[in-house]
Amino acid sequence: VQLQASGGGLVQAGGSLRLACTASGRTFSRFGMGWFRQAPGKEREFVSGISWSGGTTYVDSVKGRFTISRDNPKNTLYLQMRSLKPGDTAVYYCAKSETSTYGPWESWGQGTQVTVSS
Repeated sequence: VQLQASGGGLVQAGGSLRLACTASGRTFSRFGMGWFRQAPGKEREFVSGISWSGGTTYVDSVKGRFTISRDNPKNTLYLQMRSLKPGDTAVYYCAKSETSTYGPWESWGQGTQVTVSS
């Protein structure tokens, strides 16, 4: 599976962005998908995951602000980000789970930069 993330950019604090991740292959709907991020000088961090059936999970720091969703016919994963903060600045990656839920993770995308200015 190849993953292609897009939708990043520069936004002011309080603004919104929607990230998208398109996946190749015919088995997208069978697997969990997730979003991770990596800020400069920090380790990659799990942000959110969505199971094959639509169940979701979020890291505490984004709960209530970010929404993960998937469009299986389009093989596309989304991350709607609202009320963005400078601390959300990072490269965001999508990943495919080896299972129908939340990991282990494989098939990372190339990342898209999100920069939030204060």
